[in-house]
Amino acid sequence: MPIFGPQLSRLASLTDLLLSALESRPDETALVSGNQIWTWRQLQRDIDAFALGLAAMGLQESDRIASLMPNRGETLIFYLACLKIGLVVVPLNYRYTLPEIDYALEVSGAVALSVSAERGEDIWASKFISKLKKGVLSFGGVIENARRVEDLVESKGKITDLPVADINDSAFLFFTSGSTGKPKGVIHSLLSFGSIVASFAAALDLSPDDTVLPGGPIAHVGSLSTALAAFSVGATVVIPHSFDGEEILSILRRSRPTILVMVPALFIAMERNPNARREDFTSLRVCFTGGDKFPANIATEFTNKTGLMIQEGYGLTEAPDCLFNQSRSPDKAGSVGTVAPGYIVSLRDDQGREVAPEVDGNLWLRGIPVMTGYWRNPQANREAFTDGWFDTGDVMRVDPEGCFWFRGRKKQIIVHDGSNLSPQEVEEAVMAHPSVDLAGVIGIHDDAHGENLWAYITLKKNAPVPCVQEVIRCARERVGYKAPEVIEILDAMPINPTGKIDRVALKKLAEAQLVQDSNS
Repeated sequence: MPIFGPQLSRLASLTDLLLSALESRPDETALVSGNQIWTWRQLQRDIDAFALGLAAMGLQESDRIASLMPNRGETLIFYLACLKIGLVVVPLNYRYTLPEIDYALEVSGAVALSVSAERGEDIWASKFISKLKKGVLSFGGVIENARRVEDLVESKGKITDLPVADINDSAFLFFTSGSTGKPKGVIHSLLSFGSIVASFAAALDLSPDDTVLPGGPIAHVGSLSTALAAFSVGATVVIPHSFDGEEILSILRRSRPTILVMVPALFIAMERNPNARREDFTSLRVCFTGGDKFPANIATEFTNKTGLMIQEGYGLTEAPDCLFNQSRSPDKAGSVGTVAPGYIVSLRDDQGREVAPEVDGNLWLRGIPVMTGYWRNPQANREAFTDGWFDTGDVMRVDPEGCFWFRGRKKQIIVHDGSNLSPQEVEEAVMAHPSVDLAGVIGIHDDAHGENLWAYITLKKNAPVPCVQEVIRCARERVGYKAPEVIEILDAMPINPTGKIDRVALKKLAEAQLVQDSNS
């Protein structure tokens, strides 16, 4: 039987998100970004002014406007202003290279681009910039032939003159990370993303007394939903300008957040900063992570240092924050939790039949928070949806208490001698070795075995350099035949723009190594 999350008692209105706080506490702090502070009244004023300026540019409902802006409070305000007049926001990862920017502009059909002045040189090398009907907006400086984003707040007019967006209108066009193929455009409507915001606010039990720190880029769906969930209940949001451990620690000391949401790589960097002290973490009541499996050994290390338990969740661009581990029980450590409000979950085999508890199955989702579809990609929609159910492509197992355990991504499953192996399970076994810090496991084609397992590892600081066979033996003691045949030691683990281990990069390293070996 499908497993239902709690019903959503309300939806968040993305075009009127601040209403509750404006009525109850208009002059208290709403948003902090570096040295800038906005009250709720000032925040609404800037959203309205930006919206008027965008409308004055001739931008119309359903136009796509891309954003390549740094992690700043103004970026969040800009998004909300776009939504207010019915524009579709296309958040681009600030680390995108020029080919990635071109691809996103071409696929989205954006009519305008808001971009940081420090990326100006890249932008004018783009072959699609000249095709933007409404041109370029520069932020934080001057770009030739571009209007300044900051000038939009000088716009005059009445907010009542702006068009009113419909709840079923498209709101965001996000691009997937592209870790298993070419990035796809994911569409969320005002309704679906408003449901995501309300669901996450309920799962985190947010209140106006919280201070929320989304510790990743707000161009990513996870940090954006976190920030908007906080706004929806009148909680204060703190936006970091960068994501190194030093700045996050500084914010912990200065702003004393109660909620911290980050991908595993950023949690690890922060906790391992030599300046991190136990008292830095005492204001926190929730440390939430998702986006990739959090290594069990590092979760224990985090708890020993901070006194806090890492609470894992699961989501993807198409359905953010759909599972959330609210349990503080050590027995549930490593679980991605139960079904979040508004979602319905089913685990199926490859023929679409439901599987029993304690049996691996493909994770299928449905509910209002699920994306409305892939942008202009009917084939991808046909492959992903069956009778209204969205097949995530990820493999889970549910225990008798309804807690889900991540087993691997279907497209990353390694087939060795006819057995399906999860790289995440093997990585956990490799990282059990006391010298190993991080591990990334991939499958390499082999005529006899289908795929052989290769592991790339980094070592803990000041740890003795282990013999490779010693690490393999350590893994074999835990996962037997699943242990990797080859282990390579790296100075640094490649991380993709969303903070996950970049297995595509690891594949390229392995392929280059095989070519080199064949030529030697």
